[in-house]
Amino acid sequence: MSSLPQPEAELLQQINQGLPADSQHRYDQLRTKLNAKTITPEEHQELLALVDIFEQADAERLQHLIELSQLRQVPLPDLMHQLGIHPPAVHA
Repeated sequence: MSSLPQPEAELLQQINQGLPADSQHRYDQLRTKLNAKTITPEEHQELLALVDIFEQADAERLQHLIELSQLRQVPLPDLMHQLGIHPPAVHA
C-alpha cells in the first residue's frame, strides 16, 4: 500500500476533520427550539454564533478541497465524487 504525498495527506486530514459532536448536538437542540418558536433571545444569539462557526468551517473545508483538486489536477466535482463527498441540498 503506497502512502500519499505529505501535502495531500494533510489536506485530506483537514477535509475530514469534523466539528465537535457537542457543538452539532447543541446546534440541533437550538434549531428544534427555533422551529418550535420556544427559543430565548440568548439561545438565538448562541445559534447564530454556531451558524457562523459552521459556515467558516465549511468555507475552510471547501478551500482545502480546491487545493487538493489543484494538486491532483482534477476538477473539483470529480474529486468530490472520488472522495464520496456530496454537495449539500439547496432549500428554497
